[in-house]
Order: sequence, then C-alpha cells, then structure tokens
Amino acid sequence: MLFQTSFLTASLLALASAGPLHKDIAAALKRQLPASSGSAANSAAPAVQSTGVIPTGVGSTAVPTVPTTPAAQTPGGNSSVGSVSTKGSVTGSVAVSSINGQDGKGAGTDVYKFYQGDGSTGAGWPASTDWVSFENMFEANKVAMKSSCSIYSVANNSDTEISAIHDSIEAVAKASKVDHRFILAVMMQESSGCVRVKTTNWGVRNPGLMQSHDGTGTCNDDKTHQVSTPCPQSTIAQMISDGAGGTAAGDGLAQALNQAKVGDVSAFYKAARIYDSGSVDASGDLGKGIATHCYSSDIANRLTGWVTAKTACTLDPATA
Repeated sequence: MLFQTSFLTASLLALASAGPLHKDIAAALKRQLPASSGSAANSAAPAVQSTGVIPTGVGSTAVPTVPTTPAAQTPGGNSSVGSVSTKGSVTGSVAVSSINGQDGKGAGTDVYKFYQGDGSTGAGWPASTDWVSFENMFEANKVAMKSSCSIYSVANNSDTEISAIHDSIEAVAKASKVDHRFILAVMMQESSGCVRVKTTNWGVRNPGLMQSHDGTGTCNDDKTHQVSTPCPQSTIAQMISDGAGGTAAGDGLAQALNQAKVGDVSAFYKAARIYDSGSVDASGDLGKGIATHCYSSDIANRLTGWVTAKTACTLDPATA
C-alpha cells in the first residue's frame, strides 16, 4: 500500500515538473501527499461582523441575502453576509429555487456505505429524498469545523467564523442555485471547514474552504504568507463563492452540475467527480479515472449523514 501511494505520488510529481497542470492532476497530487502538505480533504470528521460584498464579475448572478429569523439561525449563528454574487449558476432542473434548512430527512446516520458505478439510484446510490437536512448536517459537522485548523498549526475556527460559514453557504446557494447541502458536503471534503486551510499548488492554485480553481478567497495566503485571524466574513463568503460559482480561472460546482447534463440526483455525484478531477471517466464509473477515486462515494455519504464513521471505500491507496 505504501509502495502504491509513493509510486503514484512520484509519477504525478514528474508530471508537475513538466509544466502547469489541469485541476484534475493537481487534485490527485494534493490528495496523495500527507495532510501536513496542505490538504484537509478526506478528514475523518469534521467572529467577524464585517459587511462583505463579493465583486460582481461578467455574467455573474447577484442575489441579495434575505434576512433570516433568529430561529433559523440557531445552528449556524447570527451573522449576516449581505449581498453575494457568483460567477455562474445552475441552469438545469437540479437548480434550487429556494433555501430551506429543514429540507431533508433529519440527521441521517453516521455510517459509510461504499457506492460504485454511475451515480444512479439504479446502481444503488442514494436518492435526494435520502439526504439529510442542511441544518442537521451543519450541526453534525460543527465539531470537525472547531478543530480542523490545528493540523496547519493555525488558530481553530471561532464560533463567529463558523456562523459566517453557515450564512455564506446559504447566501451563495441562493445566488448560484447550487443545493446548500452539496456545497457543505464538498467544503467538508476539501477542507473540513477550516477557514485558514492552506493553499495547495501543483500547477494550479487551490485556495480556501472549497480548494477552488485559483480563486481569490483565502485566509492563509500562499502569496503573502499572511494568515488572517479572525478570517473576515467577506473572505469566507468569497471562498464559498469561488468553489460553488467558479472563478475567472476555472469552474465550480455550478458549472460541474451543468456539465453533468442529467436531471436526476446522479448529477450531483457526477458533478462531485468533475469538481475533483475535471471529468468523469469515459466508462461512466465515478470510481475510475484519476484524482480521488472515493470522492463521489464520500460526497454521497456526507449527504446522508456520514461524519466520523470509518470509510468503507477501498479505491484509493490511503484507504485500501
């Protein structure tokens, strides 16, 4: 197992030395290196009241945040993000038209089921009716968010920063029309919710909570080496926007969902694979190709309640 991991890492590093890499190869590299190298993806688990406005770019979708009631804010906090814009939005039938924190079947179960195949319910993947509610999912992952930065030897998230994550996901979901549970699942997969997660760079920069494609949002800047404590609310919103709506340099979850070109729940599992590796393998099998082979299975499990249970996926060397 150690030989397999080392061999793949060495091979990918050789590719990196040849020049700039696509996000898929870059993602493969960062996930084959130890967590101390800058990736918090595949973790076993999982404030500033500034008024932030994400700059509106060409073709962006801007939606003002609707003030939330204190009752709806209980799990996430009481911060207010303000006006949010994203580079792109979902255009197909899987686009969300409204935000509802109680939109699933409660908290689900913290177990891991190994999913294989094309992401369809016919292949055994979970239906959207099996997904947990956003508020339950967020609450279940708060423990991880409170401790996930320690691996980088930086301050762990404050309660206010965690509140800002909650509200930023809600605001960006409304602007990008990406399901807020999907955004949260990918964020936990990529950074375990650490607002000061390191930027990885193997030909393509992957900064911030969503480890986006050369985004602008980060509170652990690889260019200036500045670590921001506290992490401004506007920056947290930018990190979520970079990952969900895309950046000037590359796609986000919205574009990946559009590229999936299907109108059922498999769009999300396919989009997860696209976000991680740049494409779905020609076979249609979401566990094949490059980068993290367990990625789509992990996302499906996060959406149904997985938090700390031992993974059952054996497709990647680190979990084999």
